[in-house]
Amino acid sequence: MSESHSGSITAPKGERPVGNAQGFVRHARYDVLSGFLVFLIALPLCLGIALACGYPAIAGVFTAIVGSIVTTFLSNSELTIKGPAAGLIVIAIGTVEAFGGKGFMGEFTQADTDAYRMALAVGVVAAVLQIVAGSLRAGILGEFFPLSAVHGMLAAIGVIIMVKQIPIALGVQGAKGEPLEMLREIPHYFEEMNPEIALIGCVGVVIMFIWPMVQRMHGVLKAIPSALVVLLAAVPMGAAFDLLHPHAYSFHGHTYELGESYLVNMPDRMFGMFDYVTTPDFRAFDGEHIGTALPWVIMFFIIGSLESVLSAKAVDILDPWKRKTDFDRDLVAVGVANLAAAVIGGLPMISEIVRSKANIDNGARTRFADLWHGVFLLACVALIPTVLHRIPLAALAAMLIYTGFRLTHPREFLHVYQVGKEQLLIFVSTLVGVLATDLLIGIAIGVVVKLTIHMVNGVPMWALFKPYLDIDMAEDGTAVVRAKQSAVFSNWIPFRRQIHRLGVDESRNVELDFTECKLVDHSVMEKLGELERDFADAGRILRVTGLEGHRPLSSHNHAARKRAMTRLRRVTVVAGAELRDELVAQFVDLGASGYTAIACSGAGRRALAEGQAPADDQIRIEAVVPYAVADAITTYLQAVSRTNRITACIETVEVLQHGAF
Repeated sequence: MSESHSGSITAPKGERPVGNAQGFVRHARYDVLSGFLVFLIALPLCLGIALACGYPAIAGVFTAIVGSIVTTFLSNSELTIKGPAAGLIVIAIGTVEAFGGKGFMGEFTQADTDAYRMALAVGVVAAVLQIVAGSLRAGILGEFFPLSAVHGMLAAIGVIIMVKQIPIALGVQGAKGEPLEMLREIPHYFEEMNPEIALIGCVGVVIMFIWPMVQRMHGVLKAIPSALVVLLAAVPMGAAFDLLHPHAYSFHGHTYELGESYLVNMPDRMFGMFDYVTTPDFRAFDGEHIGTALPWVIMFFIIGSLESVLSAKAVDILDPWKRKTDFDRDLVAVGVANLAAAVIGGLPMISEIVRSKANIDNGARTRFADLWHGVFLLACVALIPTVLHRIPLAALAAMLIYTGFRLTHPREFLHVYQVGKEQLLIFVSTLVGVLATDLLIGIAIGVVVKLTIHMVNGVPMWALFKPYLDIDMAEDGTAVVRAKQSAVFSNWIPFRRQIHRLGVDESRNVELDFTECKLVDHSVMEKLGELERDFADAGRILRVTGLEGHRPLSSHNHAARKRAMTRLRRVTVVAGAELRDELVAQFVDLGASGYTAIACSGAGRRALAEGQAPADDQIRIEAVVPYAVADAITTYLQAVSRTNRITACIETVEVLQHGAF
C-alpha cells in the first residue's frame, strides 16, 4: 500500500457490473481502455521496482502478467490491480543481498544470478504460506497491526527506496550499504555523479514532482501519467548521449564512462522474453542457507499479506459500486499468483493501491481491466523489447525516488500528529526501528510501544488481547453490547468477530456501549467506521454509545478515547422559597439538564449579626452543568440578586458520567 485514500467515486447509473463471462463482453469498452491506461503507468514501474529489488527488469513484467491473469479468475476483488509494489522492495533486495548478490544494476555476476534464484525459492515458500493462511481464513489478520505502526513502516520503506535510488539516478554504480549508512553517503554520491546520467535522473525527478501540478491546471492532461512523460523525455536524452555504445566523455577536467550498463537490460529480439524465464534454487533451504532464508520468508509472508489486504480494503472503499472483497479468497489468489510468478523468475506481488486507484479513475467496471493491463504488458515485452532496452536506469530511479517521497511525505507526520501525540511516537519509533534494524523488528518495536502506551493509560495487561463483552437483548431485538476494560488493536479481531456475528450474520441492530471501557484506541476508532459501513451494507444499524465520558487524546475524529472524570461546574443557590419556580425554570431554559431542589432553613451573616432566628422558608437548588451553561446562569443570578436576597456558589467538580446530570 503506497498511497492514502480519501472519499469515493460516485457510481455511474446503470446495473451493478459483475466480473463474469457476460460482464467480460458487456463492459469490455470500459475495461480495455482502463487496462491500457493502467498499462502505461505499470510498465515503467514494473521495470524500476524489479531492478530496485535486485531482480532483472523483466521479472517485474513477469509478475504483473502472471498476477493479472491468475488473480482475475481466482479473486473476487473487482477493481484491484495486482503487481509488484514499492513496499516490497526492501524485503526483496534484502533477500538478494543476504544470499551474496548485489542486484542487476549494470554488470552482474554469477553470484548475483545465484542470489536471485535463491530469492525466488524464498518467494515460493512465502507464497505457499499465503495460500495456507488464506485457506485457514487468516485474511482478517490485516486487522491486527496498529495503523500508526503500519504507516511508520511504509514511511521507513519510502526513506530506504529514496536513499538506494539516489545513486542510480546520479549514475553512481556499485553504491550499497545499510540505509543509515547510505543516507550519510548522499553528499559523496553527488561528488561522484556522472553528469549526463545525473541530468537524465534530475529531469525525471523534476517531471515526477511538477507533472501532477500541470495536470491540475490543464485537466486534458490527466490521462497522461507522469511516468510516461518521464520516458518521453529520458529515452531521447539517452539516445542523444549514445548510451547504446560504450564511450567516454570529458566534463570539467574529469573523464566519465558511458554505455549499455546505464540502460535497462531487456531481450534483444521479439519473444526473447522466454530466454529470461528463471527457476528457483532451493539450495536456499539447505543446512547452510536455511537460517538466512527463513527470516525473509516470514517477512515476505507477513508484510506482503498485510499490504495486500490493506490495499484491497482501501480499493473496496473507493469502488463506486461498494462491492466487497473476500479477503481470504483474495489472499489465496495472491499466494497462487506469487507461487506461479516465483517459479518463472518473477518478484512478489500485492494488490497495488496506486494502480488500482488509477484503474477506478479511468472508469474500469470489472476485474477484467486487470487482465487487459496484463495483456498489454505481455504484448509490449514480447513484441518490442528492443524499445524497452533504450530506457535509462536513471529515469526509472527518478520514478522510484518520487514513490519513496510520497510514502514518507511530511504530511504523513503531520497527519499522525493530528491524530495524537502518542500516535506520532508509535509512528516515529517504527520508522527509526525499521531503518536501524529490519522490517519485522521495526514493526515489532512499534507494536510494543503502542502496548506500553496502552498500559500507561490504565489498560491491564490481561485485557490487551482479550475483549470483555457483556451482551443483553433489548425488547426490540437489538443486541446491547457493553465493552469493558479496553477496545484496542490487539483485541480487535475477536472483538470485531463478536459484533459482526451479532449484527451482520444474525441480522440484528447492535448498540455498542463503551461506558465501562477504560480505553478505545485510534485503530479501533477508525475501524468502527468500517464496521458501521458493513452494517449499513447489510441493512442493519450499529450505534456507538458511551464515549461521552471519555477524553479524546486529540481533536481528531479518530483520536484514541480514554475514560476520564469529566470537569463540570456545580451551581448551588440558596434563596427564598417563593423564587423556587422562577429559578428552576431559568436554570432549565439556560441549559441545565437536571437539578436538585431541597427545602431548607438557615441564616446568613447579616441575620446572625442582628440576632435573628433562622428563616424556615428557603430553598436550596443545585445543578451540575457545563462551563458555558454555568456562565449563563451566573449572568442571570447577578441580575436577580439586585432585587432578591440570594446566595450563590459555583465550583468545579469532576464527574464520572457527563450524561448523568
